Amino acid sequence: MISIITTIHNQLDMNRLFYKNLVEYTDFPYELIIVDNNSTDGSAEFFEQKGAIVIKNPHNYSYPYTQNQGIKIAKGEYLAFLNNDLIVSKNWASRILAIMQQKQIEIASFASNDFLEQQFFKNYIQRRWKYIKYSLRPIIGTSYLSLKVMNFLMYGNWEGFTEKRYEKFGNKTIEGFSGPCIIMTEKAIHKVGLWDERIQEADFDLYFRTKMRNLSNNDILPVQTALGIYFHHYQRLTLKSKPRPFADASNIIPLKEKWGKQINWLVKDIGSYT
Repeated sequence: MISIITTIHNQLDMNRLFYKNLVEYTDFPYELIIVDNNSTDGSAEFFEQKGAIVIKNPHNYSYPYTQNQGIKIAKGEYLAFLNNDLIVSKNWASRILAIMQQKQIEIASFASNDFLEQQFFKNYIQRRWKYIKYSLRPIIGTSYLSLKVMNFLMYGNWEGFTEKRYEKFGNKTIEGFSGPCIIMTEKAIHKVGLWDERIQEADFDLYFRTKMRNLSNNDILPVQTALGIYFHHYQRLTLKSKPRPFADASNIIPLKEKWGKQINWLVKDIGSYT
């Protein structure tokens, strides 16, 4: 089973769209764990009505803090950390598990408009998305229908676009990550530990920790991205909604304070095909 852990703070329409696609395209047994950071728009109640496990926080907490909350109650042998502003693709679950088992990958990510195989294509996708998002959002907002319209303008036929990528790349992987969508085995947590609750840039910290573990113990691969499985990330919708400051903000330190000059060489291999 996959334990899908998702943190939310309002954004009811985005949550509805996220849930619709998750149910439609997830082809493997899963539990959905929602960590609600004191939403006031009915988002927590929406997921409760859908049968999700909902943790209700009295305040707005940082990303790593909430992911660890989800881990503590998760029952799956795989844990998927998915942002609520994602659109997943058809058969994503069975495909990523097949890749992880075939290549003995314990921590994986998905191709997205945040991270792709080549810089020029990533730049093209990101420019296209920024144009659509910033030209339309002030006019049509972020309603359920508006979000669907933006996705259609970006990709046309979503299933067609994502299936073409899978046909092209299959099970190819590349070192690197897309932060909003990471999946790992339960065993990986025993090797690299829980999310570091001091680091808000938790995806980079996780990548650095797996990289260091690979170099020191050689018992885990650095985070690998599955190029054939593509997710769309709407990007920064929560920040645009001006959420309340994190209740644990005083515990958070900059990424560079933890890693120092090591950051420069830790990222040098991102983009290596496997």
